[in-house]
Amino acid sequence: MTPVPQSPYARALGDRLEDLHPRLRTYFQAIPDGAVGVGEGVFERVGTPRRLLWPFLRLLERRGVVAACWERDVPFRVENRTIASRAIGERTFHLPRGPWIMHDAVALTRHGRVVDELGEPGLIAACFDLDVRDGALELTSRAVGLRLGRLRLRLPRALSPIVRLTERFDDDRDRQFVSVSIDAPLLGRVYEYRGHFEYRIETDAAKETAG
Repeated sequence: MTPVPQSPYARALGDRLEDLHPRLRTYFQAIPDGAVGVGEGVFERVGTPRRLLWPFLRLLERRGVVAACWERDVPFRVENRTIASRAIGERTFHLPRGPWIMHDAVALTRHGRVVDELGEPGLIAACFDLDVRDGALELTSRAVGLRLGRLRLRLPRALSPIVRLTERFDDDRDRQFVSVSIDAPLLGRVYEYRGHFEYRIETDAAKETAG
């Protein structure tokens, strides 16, 4: 019998996966072959109001890492796929100036931790510790690195930003909520997005077209 593939999140969590809210278990488990996980909702806010950071963020924006803006009530769509044991995500932010796409790919390290490569081609990588609290999944970065060509550079802890992500499900509102923040040493909060969405698994039309 062919074993059912597991997502990097499920493998990292192990038995703790059962502590997640049932709807979050669906979100963080592997997407079946030929299917795609689709979420549609609204980010209450995206980016940073610190305009002095925008020129630097625009460099990252062009690589699909973060958006150089400060916007509220931004509609978005996320598409999740499991490819070669990695969780591949594509998030389309419908900003007032036009759509912008954020790319990420999550894998499991040999030490049993999840690492998220952001942008194309994996410009920034963050290694996370995972925790389950009151049915929600909390991720906190323990290391952040950059890819410069073939060179991978791990940032010293004193210079490394802290990335925090929380995913939770609200039964009363029947919505999944996500919150992401990036805090840099000395500078404080340099980027964030947070909002809510509805999620479903459906046939991957893109794969059917390709086939």
